[in-house]
Amino acid sequence: MGTTAGGTSRLRESVKRIVRETPVTDMHTHLFAPAFGGLNLYSLDDLLTYHYLTAETMRWSDLPYEQFWSLSKRGQAEHIWQQLFTAHSPISEATGGLLQVMKELGLDTSSRDLETHRSAWDAWDAGAHVEQVLGAARVRDLVMTNDPFDDAERKVWEAGEGRKDARFHAALRTDPLLNDWPAAARKLPELGYQVSEEWSEETKAEVRRFLREWIGKMDALYLAVSMPGDFVYPADDHRSRMIDEVMIPVCREAGIPFALMIGVRRGVNPGLRLAGDMSMRSDTGAVEALCRRYPEQKFLVTMLARENQHELAVLARKFRNLMIFGCWWFLHVESMMEEMTRFRVELLGTSFIPQHSDCRVFGQLIYKWGRSREIIGRVLADSYERLAGTGWRVEEADIRRDVRDLFGNNFWRFLGRPEKALQEEEA
Repeated sequence: MGTTAGGTSRLRESVKRIVRETPVTDMHTHLFAPAFGGLNLYSLDDLLTYHYLTAETMRWSDLPYEQFWSLSKRGQAEHIWQQLFTAHSPISEATGGLLQVMKELGLDTSSRDLETHRSAWDAWDAGAHVEQVLGAARVRDLVMTNDPFDDAERKVWEAGEGRKDARFHAALRTDPLLNDWPAAARKLPELGYQVSEEWSEETKAEVRRFLREWIGKMDALYLAVSMPGDFVYPADDHRSRMIDEVMIPVCREAGIPFALMIGVRRGVNPGLRLAGDMSMRSDTGAVEALCRRYPEQKFLVTMLARENQHELAVLARKFRNLMIFGCWWFLHVESMMEEMTRFRVELLGTSFIPQHSDCRVFGQLIYKWGRSREIIGRVLADSYERLAGTGWRVEEADIRRDVRDLFGNNFWRFLGRPEKALQEEEA
């Protein structure tokens, strides 16, 4: 593909352009379709009070935690704006990302007047905002995180409203079943399932029925759980029994993957509430044991600690039923994303899912995918330039195919849904 007059490789520019233009499937988010009403977060105050910014604010603020939480969302947003955007320069990933969203949506980011920005934002209709954000981020499909234990969300599904927009797909979240069984055992009878805390044959059958029915109701693409860093498998404990006797059988019956997000340490600082969690190193041996014990079951896996990433990528070379995905949570910063994407390409070629947004507020799709595309484009450009240096002919059609795989097709094929794969003419 040669070199431009300014010395920039035409190949490099082609790769970056293709990465910018290719639509993506965001395979793990905490977003909701507009039909979910108040669960669909999209306001400027929602963005400002996102837990990343809350935690960062408290490094500067002397305000007692409970006094901060006693403020309205509007008051919390104003305090965060004052601390992070007025009193100090917004150069962190989260603050810079918010400014990128505002800029992309046409707000004057040279202004530090929050009320001016709010007035412009509040004039937008929720549905139109969703369309604008999906277009700006070039997100074709996204997967929500769906919890039937949540009363507000469950009402939407039971009313038949949850599947109205074909771009929004469901993932059935099962954290209470694995991480807080006593609470789950109290809740399930309220939902019509005859379970008890005792691990009896009837209880197992009823939990399997619960999962089957909700997979069907949601058309869930996968079963998902967020696990602490001290997760061990196999073990003589409730988690192993639930996985072996309920979750794997149901996943195999439904033909869907089991997604594990491993490495959370909850409530390190309870005063920060949702912002008080952190990461911890995990044992990749648990993933290895699952993949080996259940070779016909597919597993989607991401881990939170940087220390686990290389070993997890090596493990993915050994098991084709393992698909690693994304740079999760605290790893969604430029330095970590670049490091992880590079060694994943070096070890796995294009046979992984490089990113998911993990967004909770709609506008975040713009900056999270904008930053991710920059980094993925840079890594791929370096890789294709090295390939071309061997004398191999790097065709633009090949690059487009590879990027389509990374940005969605690997996910859909792993699910056994090739009909959802992005075609060349759509890119």
